[in-house]
Amino acid sequence: MFDFELDRIVAWISDGGYSSVALQLPEGLKIRATEISDYLSERTGVDTLVIGYPCYGACDLFDYRGLTDALVHFGHSPIPSQGHDPDVLYIESRSDIALSEDVMDVLSDLPQRVGLLATIQYVGLLQPLRGILEGSGRTVLIGRGDDRICYPGQVLGCNCTAAESVIGDVDAFLFVGEGDFHPLAAAFGVQRSVYVLNPVTSEVRDMSDVRDRILRRRFAAIQRASDAERFLVIVCSKVGQNRMSEADRMVSLIRSHGRRAYKAVMEEITPNSLMAYRVDAYVNTACPRVAMDDSARYDRPMLTIPEMEIVLGERTWDGYVFDQIRS
Repeated sequence: MFDFELDRIVAWISDGGYSSVALQLPEGLKIRATEISDYLSERTGVDTLVIGYPCYGACDLFDYRGLTDALVHFGHSPIPSQGHDPDVLYIESRSDIALSEDVMDVLSDLPQRVGLLATIQYVGLLQPLRGILEGSGRTVLIGRGDDRICYPGQVLGCNCTAAESVIGDVDAFLFVGEGDFHPLAAAFGVQRSVYVLNPVTSEVRDMSDVRDRILRRRFAAIQRASDAERFLVIVCSKVGQNRMSEADRMVSLIRSHGRRAYKAVMEEITPNSLMAYRVDAYVNTACPRVAMDDSARYDRPMLTIPEMEIVLGERTWDGYVFDQIRS
């Protein structure tokens, strides 16, 4: 179960004197939107506005100004490099689950030196897990990421710098969480095995096969784009995904190789939003996972920045790297 900290929100609204508040939830939590709205309105009299746009992270932070007095953002931690707004409250919706007493039964094959990682909902389990693993005689490290990362050991879908900070001192990483989205960022970004511990089911799995399958698709996309002449360089207007300087660099680099480049800005990158453009391939400077996870949705190759560099011969396939958004 995830903690929505409703009483904390009530106190924050009352202390701030807000008369209207926007509620921004990721897709998996939107089912609770009306319940949360009722609770806050009944206890504070506040007028709530539910944000219906898709939300994938704090990089999607909604610009509430001019619509409401404040914003409550659920399911993600702050991104420190984006700055602090006193009228935005982050509710991380952490899980209250505890590790099973026999968790070492499924972790016995881990190597001697282990780095720990987690999504925000389970970052509170890292220190207890560290104690368990150290009790088995292992060396355990929890790295600290760059200014895009709020907590030690935390991984975002676009940033695995917490893993990078200790990569030279570990033999493998153990990620605590559910699904593939976040651990894949680490699996792409570090040259180490990444294992996932699901704290709900106590199951452990290796990310190698999933990573290798996606990397084969990336190689195919690079090959398909190798003869392309016209590229659309995509810039995202979202506060945490806007990399205009990188887009400008890509446009200049493509043109320096005698090919054509066009720059387009958009809020949501979808097949329909790109269909009208007469180009051979896309270069995505927004969230790198748009290209890596969703490439099958697009009718033309969708490349990350390092992949475009490979197409142009500026980087070799052996030098393939995960396109992170860093602070």
